[in-house]
Amino acid sequence: MPDRFALIHNSRSRRNLKADGRYLDCARRILGPLFFSPDSQDALHDVIEDLARQEVGCLVIDGGDGTVGNVLSALYASSYPKDRLPMIAVLPSGNTNLIAADVGFGLRGEEALQRLQDRAQSGRLVSDVKQRQPLVVSWPGQDRAAVLGFFGGLGAFTRGIEIAHSPAILKNYAHDTAVFITLAETLRQIITPRLRQSWLDGTPVGLSLNGGDAEAHNRFLFLCTGLQCLPHGLWPFWRAKGLADEGISYLDVAANPQKLLRALWSLLRGRSPAWLRADPSYVSGSVQRLVLNTEQSFVLDGEVLETGPAHSLEISAGPILSFLQA
Repeated sequence: MPDRFALIHNSRSRRNLKADGRYLDCARRILGPLFFSPDSQDALHDVIEDLARQEVGCLVIDGGDGTVGNVLSALYASSYPKDRLPMIAVLPSGNTNLIAADVGFGLRGEEALQRLQDRAQSGRLVSDVKQRQPLVVSWPGQDRAAVLGFFGGLGAFTRGIEIAHSPAILKNYAHDTAVFITLAETLRQIITPRLRQSWLDGTPVGLSLNGGDAEAHNRFLFLCTGLQCLPHGLWPFWRAKGLADEGISYLDVAANPQKLLRALWSLLRGRSPAWLRADPSYVSGSVQRLVLNTEQSFVLDGEVLETGPAHSLEISAGPILSFLQA
């Protein structure tokens, strides 16, 4: 049972840019040498290796989805044993906080640190946890470190992220507003006659599930996640009755899908009616491993990942991680 924790603070996360100095003073006072604010991925790797040598059993991540993914990627590449990775507490402070919506600690700032400190001192640090498996993205045959995250996709998802990352949106709007503007602009393009077909025709993608044969055809949208819920009731995934959760939930929408707007309306509200499940254009389920072959970039927790010269990447269900709850 871990009796101490380290804090990895991203000072560049949106909500931390306006951090109360009192909070940082509190963090340094409570944690001393276990307070870290690395300014690069290399520095983060050094921090994680130092914590592995000290056998620190709990990491508090103060940042958004990108920060959580960076820390998990560093953990995966570190000398921490894969079957004894530290517990994680996520304090949401970033542009995107999908991960925290499912497995976040529920508090942030001084209140979160004091709660964790009180529990550590009383031997109750690990009193309530949720377990999840992150997505492990790797590039077969390439000398490239694996990247970990929790929500990814391509097709219309990649195109939508490209809209969201345009300077006109990224620099001028807070995240919640930017998401609304991005969704509105994406829908506008889908229903605009001169733009609609380029979206509906989709992207050439080969997809292999759990080592099966690859099915190559154009796909309008592909999404996958290791989470079990998303904000605002959104949940565009389902699986057949009786089938187990294998770690990765996925949605595969073929090019030129029927009843697209009706389907989107259902999925955006977390519903998958019988007519949708019966339509072969919409396929969802759960797998342990999948391989994507495509020239299009894959987006993981907001980060754009190129598929490389082989135009291929593998996504597998990662090690089981325990996330602390307040």
